[in-house]
Amino acid sequence: MGETILVTGASSGFGRAICHRLVADGHRVIGAARRFDRLEEMREELGSHFYPLKMDVSDQQQVDQALDDLPAEWSEVDVLVNNAGLALGLDPAYQANPEDWQTMIATNIWGLIYLTHRLLPQMVERDSGYVINMGSTAGTVPYPGANVYGATKAFVKQFSLNLRADLAGKHIRVTTIEPGLCEGTEFSTVRFKGDQERVTSLYKGAQAIRPEDIAETIAWLIQQPKHLNINRIELMPVSQTFGPQPVFREEEKE
Repeated sequence: MGETILVTGASSGFGRAICHRLVADGHRVIGAARRFDRLEEMREELGSHFYPLKMDVSDQQQVDQALDDLPAEWSEVDVLVNNAGLALGLDPAYQANPEDWQTMIATNIWGLIYLTHRLLPQMVERDSGYVINMGSTAGTVPYPGANVYGATKAFVKQFSLNLRADLAGKHIRVTTIEPGLCEGTEFSTVRFKGDQERVTSLYKGAQAIRPEDIAETIAWLIQQPKHLNINRIELMPVSQTFGPQPVFREEEKE
């Protein structure tokens, strides 16, 4: 029997692909998400090595209840994959909806750190465990409209590094995965609030990263020797790279 792995945001996109890959690798996977009906469908597909867990990571009481309700045989989590997260809007900060900002902070930051805080004590007690956090290249490379989303992902990167410092001397690994442009998920549909034309335009001809690429990366990380820590992995499609920094001159504004 492999590890017991908890994956958040499991009902679609990266999370769904990660669950499928890890079950195929022989692990027992707890798939956590808000949309329990989708998780039940996944249980029918994946069998007894998959446990569906209704959880909104932004709701502290729901997280507590979900973890407390885990059957004893599923309660010791070896690997936590903090995959749940979202972006809302691409407006400049002076036009953005502050409620969207609150939602991103509640999910991308609070949800991630609270669930991590809940599961870390058992890992410390066993002196064994792994926390894999889903970041983004947006946490390193700024771009217009990324304002709070990019800031939340920069937080994830720094929190992960500081977590490693807190765990010095413990046999607990911490890794951040930082993808660039990805398709085949609901990410941009959510960000653009259902504007499918805008979503299609973004990915057209880009050959972007797919959920299976992220699942493969996580599978590889878990397979590494337990004395080896990969601090962070940044990955982009070949079609995406870095560009010049624009300079807007005063005369150009007239």
